[in-house]
Amino acid sequence: MKFGRLPVALSDGAILAHDVRHQRLTLRKGQTIDACLKAALREAQVPEVVTARLEQGDIGENDAAACIAAALCGPHVRKDAPFTGRCNLFAERAGVLLVDVAAVHSINDVDETITLATLAACRRVAAGDRIATVKIIPFAVSGDSLARALGVLRAPALSVAPFRNYRVGAISTILPGLKRATIEKTLQNLESRLHRAGARIAARFEPAHKTEALAATLAGVAATFDLLVVFGASAISDRRDIIPTAIEAVGGRVIHLGMPVDPGNLLLLAEIAGRPVIGAPGCARSIKENGFDSVLDRLLAGLVVESRDIRRMGVGGLLIEAEPRKDGRERQSEG
Repeated sequence: MKFGRLPVALSDGAILAHDVRHQRLTLRKGQTIDACLKAALREAQVPEVVTARLEQGDIGENDAAACIAAALCGPHVRKDAPFTGRCNLFAERAGVLLVDVAAVHSINDVDETITLATLAACRRVAAGDRIATVKIIPFAVSGDSLARALGVLRAPALSVAPFRNYRVGAISTILPGLKRATIEKTLQNLESRLHRAGARIAARFEPAHKTEALAATLAGVAATFDLLVVFGASAISDRRDIIPTAIEAVGGRVIHLGMPVDPGNLLLLAEIAGRPVIGAPGCARSIKENGFDSVLDRLLAGLVVESRDIRRMGVGGLLIEAEPRKDGRERQSEG
């Protein structure tokens, strides 16, 4: 692509690279100079303009952006019409955004003229949310650069795992002194979280905060629901604590205890008979975003969450709304 100043007399077919504001004449950049624009420039006595002119093998900005965007689209992702070298992509369903992070980095490494920005991987999205944008920086890219960018994408890099309208069992263990209002508010907040995913609390249970009582409840209901959430009357402090011990007592498996997310450190992830179980951290009693949301959203979208997935949540895991902790044990109940 050729770029620079041209006399108006030689500007036929070139693209205006800058806005033109001269006396009564206003022209926006990106317009192709045709006979009408050329006459207007002459009438306004504009002697020269800054232009871009495509060369053989160049691909215009809109065509290039649309081509890359189309190759990015996986299940439940759509692209919009390109404009000014930009093509936006949107979620077609509510769910969790899946991103091939390596592919995004590789596309951005191809050529500085090609850029791709996405939302964070595994973020919850609603239908209609913008999830990514392809932007071509100049007015065209070389065909070679476009081919290399497309060559990175052996498979679509963006997709949405839709929420699955799960039936959720909610278990609140009970200790003397735990207020009824706290339990009710906790379940209201869980219901709000589930509602945005089209899920619901199908039943609730309140065993004593004892291994035997919780194990008996788990044994009776584990196979009935798509997901179980256990709110302990006391925070989980160790794999030998009441909630993980009760899960193992009924043949379940503790997948991971703890997470590098604050608030949310004291989350437990387990499974019983192939059904996921979350031992909620204390902060999950609040509606404020915390580590519980990251795991809950993935499970509600039918995604498998393993120990490694949780261990990889550390970057960005310090949530910006979290207050600094002076002494973690002072606020243990907050998780």
